[in-house]
Formats: sequence, structure tokens, C-alpha cells
Amino acid sequence: MAEGSCLPRTNSGKRSVSSATLAVSLRPYHPDIHPAELRLTTMSMQMAFLLLWGFSLSPATQAAVVIETQPILWAEAESLLEPWANVTLTCRARLETLDFQLFRDGVPQERVHLDLITTQHQFPLGAVTGDNQGLYRCRSGLDSGWTQLSNLLEVTGAESLPAPLLSSKPVSWIAPGLNTTLLCRGGLRGVTFLLKRTGDDQFLEVAEAPEDVEATFSVYQAGNYSCSYRTHAAGTPSKPSATVTVEDLAALPPPKLSVNRESAEVLRPGEGATLVCQAPLSSVNFQLRRGKEELHVTMSSTSPDRVFFQLNALALGDSGLYTCRYRLNDELTPWSADSSPVELLLSDETLPGPELSAEPATLSPAPGALVQLLCRGPRAGLRFALLREDGASHRVHGLQSPAGAEARFELRDVSLVDSANYSCVYADTAPPFAGSAPSARVELRVDGPLPRPQLRPLWSGAVSPGHDAVLRCEGHVPEVTFELLRVGETVASTTLWVTHPSADLVLTYVGPQHAGNYSCRYRSWWPKPFLSELSNPVELQVAGS
Repeated sequence: MAEGSCLPRTNSGKRSVSSATLAVSLRPYHPDIHPAELRLTTMSMQMAFLLLWGFSLSPATQAAVVIETQPILWAEAESLLEPWANVTLTCRARLETLDFQLFRDGVPQERVHLDLITTQHQFPLGAVTGDNQGLYRCRSGLDSGWTQLSNLLEVTGAESLPAPLLSSKPVSWIAPGLNTTLLCRGGLRGVTFLLKRTGDDQFLEVAEAPEDVEATFSVYQAGNYSCSYRTHAAGTPSKPSATVTVEDLAALPPPKLSVNRESAEVLRPGEGATLVCQAPLSSVNFQLRRGKEELHVTMSSTSPDRVFFQLNALALGDSGLYTCRYRLNDELTPWSADSSPVELLLSDETLPGPELSAEPATLSPAPGALVQLLCRGPRAGLRFALLREDGASHRVHGLQSPAGAEARFELRDVSLVDSANYSCVYADTAPPFAGSAPSARVELRVDGPLPRPQLRPLWSGAVSPGHDAVLRCEGHVPEVTFELLRVGETVASTTLWVTHPSADLVLTYVGPQHAGNYSCRYRSWWPKPFLSELSNPVELQVAGS
């Protein structure tokens, strides 16, 4: 279809596109309209509103619904023929409020307190010049404070329109039965959106959106996509968005299966365990399996992308490898690939305990050393588990099936985090699946400070006002909370919990007030509290400050 060709009009007066590879729809913003049956409870100005529809004991679990509090900011031109000649910015709140505030290039602008509550407020800019062009955000009042900042809006005043944002929903791949869409969002209201796939010579055109700032495209073919927009039929399209790759998958990708923290230990017969299966999609059907056997167990859910499998009154024969998978609500669609397996080990403690020893023999190794814990059983053909005890916490640290009667567990690059009491058990892998009592404990104590993290900026030179500054904090311990602190301050500027031993910490929408030196550290509150030293400082320079 050639650009600018006439398209059939729908009953709404909009023009539509039909294609073997593309379907287009417009999704108007109605953030202030919520289902009547939802009852909102404010938790804090930093948190979304969590509404629980309920629990389901069937595979089609109902989900907790999150209502955003982040406001929406867009620009309205008096005439799209001259979009920057007279511009008004509109900040729309998710909930009624009396207060609004505009930001430009990371710096707070006017704060507005109204006499009557409303869901939106307009900030007139007039003609865009060097005095008022820049990167804008807004926020709205929530309780006695403020919401988080809105989306970023670029006001250039130049002939070249700023690029829109393109994102995939709900995932960046297509599969049978799945409706994958691309959402193109601009900053100007009432424009025409254009989608392009790499390798195609022409745009696929979308109907005008006089009451919106975004368009949704249903995609049925893999490829690299970008989008742009134009303000009128004869106008030059904007800069293209960043490319989004859509893949064509033969099978749904696997979910993630994990053991709930309270179940991550060697279990006794009669006890229960909780397995958590998380899919990359929401509102799907889940299935738990041991080997190839489907298990029909109690399920519950508090989030649309995961389910909790409740395993009650386990028996010795329930030891083994568990996997989960999911499929779309259409029962004719195939199941996803299996998750990586999770192992449960049970022991009735009827067999004699093994012997546990450490190499080197010292129980106070130097930081950074390699420590091997050797668990010796009575014979070969057994399954061994190394247990770690921190106060009231007992966790399986590792599992092995050695060829002989001895399992060798390695603790590499030990630090204060590895200080704990260790023991081991074994279990027979053949009926009647008897298990041993635990070995005597080996107390390991590593003295000295935690490894110091390293902080480095992911930019060069000075950061332009209104942009994000990303700093990478590299530690040595997984599953910790990273904190970024400005030198001289005790409250973290940003925090992030990650499973990996490093994290990218983002200072969002920096302005001159963010200039200074920053350090990072990592900490944990479970199973044993610890806090690392601060990294060497990194200077953040903001252009023009």
C-alpha cells in the first residue's frame, strides 16, 4: 500500500488498514475510568494500587490488578500544520487531585494548587523557542505527597519531529494463539502513526488519532519494526523510533520454577512445600509435573504471571525433579517448553548420619579462599545434600550424586557471607527411599570485610539535563540489594534488588541538582544481615550546571 493512498473509512470516521501481516487499532487513554467494582486503597505515594480480584484453585488463575498512579504528559498544538507555533502541555493524573507540577530538563517548574479537584491540568507554553524547549515531565498530588514523574516528553521546536517510542505487548515474539502488538507512542496529540518493517519499502498507515497520542498494531510476522508519525498528510514523518525485534517462536519459551524460601530445605515425610512457577505472559494455564507425570495439586495466585503450587503431606517417594509449563487459555494451543527442573529431597532420618569435613581443615579461612566441604556416606549410589544453617533458616546449598561414597561441595571466593553452620545428609534413590540423619555441624567463620563493590558510569563526559544517568555497581555477592548514595548523604538515591552480583542503578531525569559524587554499596537482610563498604566515588557532571 503506498503512502498517502486512500483507505476505507470506518463508522467512526477513521480510516483502517487490512493486511495479511498487520492489523491496526487505536487505544484511547481513559486512565481516570476504572471498573466500578474496584475499591482503591492508597498504600503509599511510591507504590501502585494493588487490587486482588481473588484466588483461583484452577489453572486459569485470576490475577491481581495493578492500577498505575503515574501521570501522563502530552503536547497539544493549536495547529498541526505548525505544531510548535502554539503549544500546550497537558498533565493527566490517574486519580483526582488538587496539585500538579511541571519539570523541564530535570528542574522543577511551577507548582499548581487548584481550588477544585480534577484529573488533569494544562500548562501553556506558547511558541516553542530556545527558552522553553527541552525535556518535560510532570507529577500530580497523591495523599500528602506526590506521584512518581510522568513519561518523558521532548519539545524541540525544530522542523524535525522527535522520535516516538515503540514497545511490544505483552512480549516481543509471536506464537500460535498469541496476540502480539506493537505500541507506538508519540508526544503530540492528534498525529498519524506509521509502522515500518525493515526490508519493506513502504509504510503501513494508521488512521488519524485526534483524541490520542498512541496507536496499537497487531503483528503477525517476525521482523525488525520501527514507527514514526506525521502531523498532517503532506508533512514529513518524524524521526523513527528505536527498532523492536519480533521473533517467530516454534514453541512458547519456558517459565521459571523456584522453591519458595520456606521450602528450600531437606523435608521430612508429612511436611509440605510450595513451588512458584512464573511465565513471561499473563493469564495463562499452568501445569506442574514430576518427570512426565502431571500433578493435580492446590494452586493459588496473587499475580497474573505466576502460580503457587502447594504440595501437602509429602512422602519419601515424592523426592525428585519437578518442572512446570504453561499454555494460552485456548486449550488447543500447545504447551510451552518445560522449565528448568527444581529438586525436592526428603529424608526420614532412619539411616546413620554421614561425616562432614572441610578442606583446608581450618574453620576460619581467609577471604577469597576456596573451601571444599566433603560429605562421606556409607556407600555409592546415594543422593547428597549440603545444608546451610543461619539462625532459624535452613537451606539446601547444593545437591550431588557422586560416583563414589563421597560428595565434594565447593565454596569459591569465600567471604563474610559464607559464614554459617553447615551439615549434610544423604538419601537412597531407590525404594523405600530412606534418608539419613544430618551429619555433625561444621561451623565456618570468614573474618574481614565484605568485598568492596566497584562503581562505573555508563556514559562519558557531562550528562545532558533531562536524561537518565546509569551507573553500574559491581559486587561479588548475588541476591542482594544495591544502593546508590550521594557522597555525604545517608539516604540512598536509588535501590535495586537483583539476583546477579551487579546492578545498573539509574538516576532518572537528572538536572543540575543531581551533580556531585556518588558511591554504591550492597546489603542483605536475610538470612543474615550484612552491609558492604562503599565503593570509590564517581562524579556526575550535568551539562550547564
